[in-house]
Amino acid sequence: MSIFTVVFLFVLLWIFLIFITKAIVIVRPYEAAIVERFGKYQRTLYAGLHFVIPIVDRVIKVDLREQVVDVPPQEVITKDNVVVTVDGVIYYKVVKPEDVVYKVQNFKLAVINLAQTNLRNIIGELTLDETLTSREVINSKLRITLDEATDSWGVKVTRVELKRIDPPRDVMEAMHKQMKAEREKRAMILEAEGYRESQIKRAEGEKQAKILQAEGRKQAQILEAEGQSKAIRLVADAERYRILAVFNAIKEAEPTGEVITVQYLDALRKIAEGEANKVFFPVELSKLVAGLGVVGDVMTAGGRKTEDKPE
Repeated sequence: MSIFTVVFLFVLLWIFLIFITKAIVIVRPYEAAIVERFGKYQRTLYAGLHFVIPIVDRVIKVDLREQVVDVPPQEVITKDNVVVTVDGVIYYKVVKPEDVVYKVQNFKLAVINLAQTNLRNIIGELTLDETLTSREVINSKLRITLDEATDSWGVKVTRVELKRIDPPRDVMEAMHKQMKAEREKRAMILEAEGYRESQIKRAEGEKQAKILQAEGRKQAQILEAEGQSKAIRLVADAERYRILAVFNAIKEAEPTGEVITVQYLDALRKIAEGEANKVFFPVELSKLVAGLGVVGDVMTAGGRKTEDKPE
């Protein structure tokens, strides 16, 4: 075998290997492959092993994963003529690979310009305060607008996020002063409300304390009155029992009128021994004199009996 033959066979083998390599197309799970035959769309390939005709077929791979595009900062004028600097990010996903290849030349550049234009339109309808506080509203409006515009390109815009909204420096300083004044105002209001609440609580506490003290005094007086009432009843019961006992003892002893009169006079004598200079007799004077006469007779009779006794 000549050298020419060996070289020819080697070249044929090399061409065959290249042909086989170009004929085999491996598509990953996150990709799609557009097959063009003689410059005309032929079919779309998805994940797996596929075979094409080299030289005749051209394969264009498209990434189907969610991707992100940065929207460069731009100056936007609000409704109240304040210039703010705005930038953001756009998240998108290819849903029709053939459309994103054939219906738009440079999707990323197109979507960036589209986002900037719509940002100017949306923020131009809002004041500065609304722009700063309506970030979610702006994101939602911009996402809907971009999604509708890119639908014909075979792309689904999943999310739009504004990274920053920066007003001018002088406006920022004025806003900081306003926020500081508002915080100080709220602090003073809260302090005044706290002082008022503390005074109210203190007054309520003092009121409740006085009520409890009054209730305590009332209960003490009630208990004291009940104790005195019970003591008076006990004393009265004891006095009643004593009188009954004395009365029964006198009744059982069957005393005579003379004994009663003597006891009565003895009681008067004890009354007269006091410091009082007036004595009131609860009986008629005639009865008292009669009693004294009886006593005198009794004592005279007793003296005579004593004298009649022999020495």
